[in-house]
Amino acid sequence: MYRSFVHQLLRHYITGSAIAVGIVGATLMLTTLRISFQEGKWLVGILLLSTMVMGAAEWIVFRRDLAPIRRFFAVKQPDERLAAKALEQTRRLPILAVRRILGPHLFGLSIPGMGLTALCIHHHVLSLPYRYILYAFIGAILIASLHALIEFFLTTKTCRPLMAHLLTKAGRIDERHPPLPVSLKTKLQLTVLFSGIFPVLLFSLATEIKWSLAGPSASHWSYWPWAAVILLFSTAFSVFLTRLLVNEINEPVSVLVAHMKQAENETYTPVAHNVYTDEFAYLLRGFNHMIDAVHRRDRTNKELLNSFITVLTAALDARDPYTAGHSLRVARYALAIGEKLSLPNEQLDALYRSALLHDIGKIGVPDAILLKVGKLSDDEFAWIKKHPALGEAILREVRPIEPIEPLLPGIRSHHERIDGKGYPDGLAGDEIPLFGKIIAVADAFDAMTSDRPYRKGMDIRQAADILKNGKGTQWDEEIVDVFLQYVEQQLLPSSTAVS
Repeated sequence: MYRSFVHQLLRHYITGSAIAVGIVGATLMLTTLRISFQEGKWLVGILLLSTMVMGAAEWIVFRRDLAPIRRFFAVKQPDERLAAKALEQTRRLPILAVRRILGPHLFGLSIPGMGLTALCIHHHVLSLPYRYILYAFIGAILIASLHALIEFFLTTKTCRPLMAHLLTKAGRIDERHPPLPVSLKTKLQLTVLFSGIFPVLLFSLATEIKWSLAGPSASHWSYWPWAAVILLFSTAFSVFLTRLLVNEINEPVSVLVAHMKQAENETYTPVAHNVYTDEFAYLLRGFNHMIDAVHRRDRTNKELLNSFITVLTAALDARDPYTAGHSLRVARYALAIGEKLSLPNEQLDALYRSALLHDIGKIGVPDAILLKVGKLSDDEFAWIKKHPALGEAILREVRPIEPIEPLLPGIRSHHERIDGKGYPDGLAGDEIPLFGKIIAVADAFDAMTSDRPYRKGMDIRQAADILKNGKGTQWDEEIVDVFLQYVEQQLLPSSTAVS
C-alpha cells in the first residue's frame, strides 16, 4: 500500500510539474521571447540543469516528509503510537507539498536558473536584458503557486485512502486530535482569489515582455493571436483549479448526503472513516456522534421495552402460580418455529415478545374464573375467550405505540383456528396473522405438556400426535410440521422419532 501511495504522489507531482512548468512556462517563454536557435539551446540547457538541482532538493525534503509513514509500513506489527504519528503526518502532507513546491521546488529551479542566465548574459551568450531575469522570477512564482495549489488538491485526494487505513490502526486518534492544516474558508479564499488573478497577472507579465521586445512599430495583428494563446492557457488552468476545488467540497458533501438518505430510511450508519482535515471533519464527526446517540437511545428503548414486558409477564405469573413459566416456554417454542421458518431477526424479536405477552389479557379475567380448578361454565368460558382482545386493548394504551404495534396481531389471534372456529374474531386460513398461527401451536403444546392442579401433563409424544391430528383444522400444517421437527430434534431422545 505504501509503494502504491508513493507512486501516486510522484505521478501527481510529475503531472503537475509538466503542466505548470512544461506547458505554461514553455508557452510563456517560446511565444513571448524572440531568440535565436543557439540561444534557445542555451536556455533549454539552463532549464535542464536547474531542474536537476530542483529535483535533488525536492527529493531530500520529500523523503523527510514521508519518514513517519515509511517507518509505520517498515514494521511488521506496528503499534498505535506509530500509526498515530503516520496518520498525523498523512494529514499534513498536502500543506507540506505546498511548502515543498514554494521552497526547494521554486528556489531550486529559479536560483540556479537566474544565476546561470545572468552569467550567460554577462558573457554575451544570451542577448537578453538583465531585467528579463526579474520577469522570469516573477513568472516562476506565478507558475509555482499554480503548481502548489494543484498539488495540494491532488495530494489531499491521494492521502484519503491511506488515512482510512491508518484510522483502523490508530484507534480513536481522530477523536483526540482536531483536523489539521487548512480550513475550508482558507481554501475557498485562496483558490478563488488565485484562479481570478492568475490569468490577469500572467497576461500582464507576458504583455510587458512582448511589448518591450516588439517596440513601438509592432503590429496589433501580430499581437492578438499571441494574446489569445496566453489567455487560453491561463484561463484553462483557472478552470482546472476551480474544478479541483469543487471536487474537494463535493466529495464530503456526497458522503454526508448518502448517509443522511440512509437515516431518512431509518438506517443509521456512521461514516466509517473521517478522512477530512477541514470543517467537514467536524461536520462528519458531529454526524457520527448523532448516529451514536440514536443507537444509544434505541438500546435504551429496547431495554425499557424488555423490562416492561418482563414486568407484565411477572405480574401474570404472580396471579396464577400454576401457570408460572408458561409464557416464557411458549415464547421459546415460538422462537424455535420462527427460526425454522427463516424469519428475519427483527421479526424473531417481535415474535418472541408477542409470545411472552400472549396471555396478558388474563389480567382482566376475575380470579374466581381464572383460578377455578373444575370445569368452567359457558359464561365463565366466555370470560376466558375475552382475554386475547383484552390483551390487545391493554397494550394499545402503551405510549409510544410503535414498538408495541407489531406484537398485537399475535396476541389477539393466538386462539384462532384454521377452520374458522376459533376466537375472538373467527378468522380462518390465511386471514390469521402469522404470529397468531405460530403462538397457537406453541401455546397448545405447552398447555398439553404442563402439569395442572387437576391433571398431570401429557407425554410429549401424545401431545405431538394431537398436534399432528389437528393439522389443517385447528393449526396450520406447515407450522405444525416444523414444530414437530423441533420436538424430535430438541425435546425427544435421539432414538425416538415423531412419525
